Order: sequence, then C-alpha cells, then structure tokens
Amino acid sequence: MRTYLIAFIYIAAPLLIIYLFQNFRFFSKIGTVLMAYGLGIIMSLSGLMKVPAADVPLMLTLQEWVMNLAVPIAIPLMLFSSHFALWFKTLKKTFTTLIAGLVSISATLIIAFFLFRNVGAPDNPIPELVKTLAMLVGMYTGGTLNFASLQKALDVPRDTYILVQTFDTALSFFLLLFVMTVGYKLFRWILPYGKDKRTASGTQDNALKSYEKETFEDYSGMFQKKTRRKLGMALLLSIACLAIGAGLSMLLGAGLNELIIILTITTLAIAASFWKKVREIPKTFELGMYFILVFSIVIASMFDIHTLFSRESLNLLGMISFILVFSIALHLVFARIFKIEADLFTVSHIALLFSPPFVPPVAAAMNNRNVLVNGIIIGLIGYAVGTYLGVFMAWVLQLFA
Repeated sequence: MRTYLIAFIYIAAPLLIIYLFQNFRFFSKIGTVLMAYGLGIIMSLSGLMKVPAADVPLMLTLQEWVMNLAVPIAIPLMLFSSHFALWFKTLKKTFTTLIAGLVSISATLIIAFFLFRNVGAPDNPIPELVKTLAMLVGMYTGGTLNFASLQKALDVPRDTYILVQTFDTALSFFLLLFVMTVGYKLFRWILPYGKDKRTASGTQDNALKSYEKETFEDYSGMFQKKTRRKLGMALLLSIACLAIGAGLSMLLGAGLNELIIILTITTLAIAASFWKKVREIPKTFELGMYFILVFSIVIASMFDIHTLFSRESLNLLGMISFILVFSIALHLVFARIFKIEADLFTVSHIALLFSPPFVPPVAAAMNNRNVLVNGIIIGLIGYAVGTYLGVFMAWVLQLFA
C-alpha cells in the first residue's frame, strides 16, 4: 500500500509544486527544482521510503522505470521551443564570450581533476571523480537538464548525484547573491562598460518578450483544452525521439545504451526545433520541466543523509567551491583579453552556470535589459552542447584516471 502512495506522490507532487510556483511569490523565488529536491529529501528523512521487505523489489522497479523514462522524455520537450536560429543574429562579442565561458569552465574542471584526484586517497577519495566532473560540465553549461542527462548517460550513483546537487545548490545561492549585489559592479570596474549598448542585432523588443515567455517557466494556460491537445502531440514526438534513440542503440549492438540514447534524442530534438510548427507548440518547456521534477523527487527520495557527513563529502564541497570561483576568474581573464563588455560577461556566465531562467533577474539587478537576449541565447546554446561536452570531458579525463 505504501508503495502505491509513494508512486502517487511521485506523479502528483510536481503538479502541486507547479501550482505553488505559479501562484505564490515566495515559492517562485525558491524555484521548482529546489522544491522538488526538498520534497524528496523530506520523504527520505521522514521514513516514508522504508517500505516492507516484501515491497522492496516493487519499489526499486518503480524508481528505476521512472528515472529511466523521465529525463529522456523531458530533453526533447525542453529543447523543442528553443529558437537556435536566432543565435546567428547576435553580435560577434556574444559568440566570443560564449566560447570564452565554455573554455574557462572546461579548463577549470580539468585543473580540478589534477588538483583533487589524490585528495583523500586512498581511504577517502572524492566519489566518482571523473563522472562527477563530467556532470558538472553539463551543469555549468546547461543547468539541471544536462546534469540529469549526464547522470543517466554516465551511470552515476544516485547518492553521488544528490550530494553534488546539494552542495552545488548551496554554493550557487551565495554566488548568485554576490553577483546580483556587488559582483556585477566589480565586473564593470574590471571590464569595459557603457561603450556598447547594443545586443542581438536586428532583434526587436517583441523578440525579448517572446523569449521571456518561451524560455522560462510560465505554467499559466498550460492545462487549457487547446494547449493540452498540442502538448499531447509534442509528448508523442518526444516519445518518438526516445524510441528512435533506443532503436538506434539496439541496431548498433549496444543494447539499451543510455549514452547513445541520450545523445540521439538531444540531436533529434535540436533538429526538430528548427521546424517552426514544432518550435511554436506552447508550453513544451514547462511540460518537460514536469518530468524533470518527477525525476528530481524520485532521486532525492533515495538519498542517504549519512553521506553528507563523510570525509569524501567535505573534499567534494571544497572541489565545487574551487570550480565556481576559479571558473569566474578565468572567464574574467578571457573577457579582459577580448574586451568583452562587463554586463554581457555577467549574463553569459550566469546563463552558463545557472541556465537561462536566471538571466532576467540578473539583468534587472544590473538595470540593463539590453543584454537579456544575449544571455538567453548563450544559455540555450549551453542547453544544446552541455551533454555532448560532458560526455567528451568524461572520455578525456578517463585517459588520465
């Protein structure tokens, strides 16, 4: 009986989270993903997950099926509405800061590998160091979507996944607070500021408004009859992408290889986003977020609190702190060399580290709407390349492991 109750919570709780996020300012500030992780951890700590021994196999099967399906279905839905063609209308400096950001983050993670690979060894090494760094590449170029994708693609243990997510969330909060209060002022002192107020060339204000609506979590009207019908078609298309990925994996003789499946559906989803009829289906991003929330609750509910107090955890905390600080410093150096405008640098780094939904609050804090589209486009490209970059990073680091 308890197993069925847990299954109901997995499916229904994201709807409650969406309602709270959409209707209450306090919860909108927290964010849907953080609420989902919080609920999952509460389920774990409360003892709700301690099912009778006879129900354990059923519970494990339920959790495995949900985790294996939620992210692959979410990826296409979240990418369908992305207007990647708009990228070609942006200024050259936007492309420069994107490349500088990707290089700085990748270089920082490689440096972190060599600095931390022997920390705590042989008794308390950082768990799954190569896979953890590969996941963080996805996290810091595309946010939670790529982070979850790489967890599946690289078969990262759930406790490691939640531990990294927990530390990253805590540290990122303070980093975001710093950037929105005094950080952007510091960047304006270091980098050029006020010389170039242009943003995406040829992009009108209505494009800004359109991007705010299409890219960020706005669940209003999602359950209207007309929207539900279109979302049903998008869901079928997403499932078709998953089926093609699974079929290709089996044709290649790899069985149901999650790496092949994830890369295939990501590629298909990006290709589909160039088709206007697919791109303009309303609320596909939000429907994809529903599946991400389901996944987040499931995996957080499996978290073991005792892992927070291990020596390995403290080493991991130190490594993530180093990555967040050093990547900004390195990106600043590149921005200084290439004379990237300060506010453009700020939104680009925020878009990569935190994903596009965090760009508008930062742009508002800086009182500079001109860089809004640039930051969003950079974040969308991060969505597109993060999984590929993470897989490549895992392959490179494994050569030195």
